[in-house]
Amino acid sequence: MIVSASRRTDIPAYYGEWLMRRIRAGYCEVANPFNPARVRHVDLRCESVDCLAFWTRHPKSLYPYLIELDRLGFSYYFTWTVLDYPRYFEPQLPALDTRIRLFKRVSERVGAHRVVWRYDPIVFTGATGPEFHLSAVERLAGRLAPYTHSVVVSIYDHYRKLDSRMAELARRGAGLTGFENDAESLRSFMRELAAIAASHGLAIRSCAEDHDLAGTGIAEGACIDAERIARVTGRRAELSKDPGQRRLCNCVQSVDIGAYDTCPAGCVYCYATGRSGRVSERMRAHDPENPRLVDEVSARVGEDAGRAPGGS
Repeated sequence: MIVSASRRTDIPAYYGEWLMRRIRAGYCEVANPFNPARVRHVDLRCESVDCLAFWTRHPKSLYPYLIELDRLGFSYYFTWTVLDYPRYFEPQLPALDTRIRLFKRVSERVGAHRVVWRYDPIVFTGATGPEFHLSAVERLAGRLAPYTHSVVVSIYDHYRKLDSRMAELARRGAGLTGFENDAESLRSFMRELAAIAASHGLAIRSCAEDHDLAGTGIAEGACIDAERIARVTGRRAELSKDPGQRRLCNCVQSVDIGAYDTCPAGCVYCYATGRSGRVSERMRAHDPENPRLVDEVSARVGEDAGRAPGGS
């Protein structure tokens, strides 16, 4: 079994203590986000977990427990989003330098093959056009390339629940431009991204991308990837495509143990959170000793299910 922690929230950043309590107890409980009455018991014993797939932006609450995870014999890796947007895009994240320092420390501890950099989502706005992203990727690759072997990219997908946030960006002069709808310009942009990645020795892949990237040098990728899991664990397992994810997602099957509306980072493009008051309420209800991350799980996340934290 592959445990995803988590597409729905940043467990490594905010809920490391809860996760380790659940690992010590040998299980956790997860309510179905579409039907909270359906609760799944997830076996978290080391012999039952082939690999832990961590999704994060800054795993500050999990980092102190990596020694314990290693001692217990768990295999794991990080899919780690590092972007450099204007502050109002990601108002509650630590400073970029702080996040990069921890990226390096984790990589030095666990190995670069177990830290995947995500530059995602790529949002084209009046303040963050193609040149902004190319410059950001060049800068970040120069700092991260010694500590990872690959980068995953994806274009922002808009959801209705984000309309008010996008309107606020527009009031700041950072409204969506629709650049991604110009197929040839987008392919040219992606070719430049691929060239930057190659110049830093990074393999570049896309994540569940529905734009035509043929000829750009960017192959389809998977975040929960059978090949990576085999490298991390040192053994191959029969892993099938996850039927619970979007059609274009190539991830293999996993069990997600997170909950929506529990990440306080406040990223404007994130599908996994609604109003900020809702997040605050659910975080106050969190109990590290509870088998569930939160007792009450949103009854409907609809079209936003099955995405990674940060909107991809």
